[in-house]
Amino acid sequence: MSLSDLFRRRKEDPDADAGAADAPVFPTKALAKFLASLHAREQPVLIDLGPVVGPNVNFFGEQLGCKIFVEDLSKDIDRHVRDAHVADLPAFFKQRFPQQDASVDGILCWDIFDYLDKASAQALAQQLTRILRPDGAVLAFFNTTEAPPTNKPVYTKHVVVNPTTLQHRTYAAARGKQKPLLNRDIQRMFEPLRITEQFLLKTNTREVLFRKPKA
Repeated sequence: MSLSDLFRRRKEDPDADAGAADAPVFPTKALAKFLASLHAREQPVLIDLGPVVGPNVNFFGEQLGCKIFVEDLSKDIDRHVRDAHVADLPAFFKQRFPQQDASVDGILCWDIFDYLDKASAQALAQQLTRILRPDGAVLAFFNTTEAPPTNKPVYTKHVVVNPTTLQHRTYAAARGKQKPLLNRDIQRMFEPLRITEQFLLKTNTREVLFRKPKA
């Protein structure tokens, strides 16, 4: 979804800001590093793996003067769960992104990898690596503890308050978080990208900033 589609989508979604008033806020250490990595680029191309969050589009547009595209992968995951085709997710991700090789400057994954099995995560990481430009950046969050099985599955909208603070707004998910990925598996998935920043927060979230080596 491009920026031009955003405002039409928000008119069609009356619950887009539901729960915003009382949603909790949490610190982020990697977001500012992600922004700094892209500041020197003129009109960078940014992909957000979703969902659509109006304040985020405004924030990144003002901070980076970027062209932003939203690719809501939570909807793709939910559809595969409902249709009992979860095993097809790796093959789906291999065809999911129409972007050309090395055509994107920055990618916001948020915590989407928490909802994927290892094979699906590997397929997605390969595609993100393919479309990222040399010296481009990927920001991703990874849960380090298993979610209690009794918890109702939810996704989280990470709403940017400022470069060091995120508001978390939850909404229903068809699939819960999967077994946490090990750090070495995360590194291997994203090869040849390099981890340039990594922060383990008190929320049991690992924030990781990847960079693609210059050609």
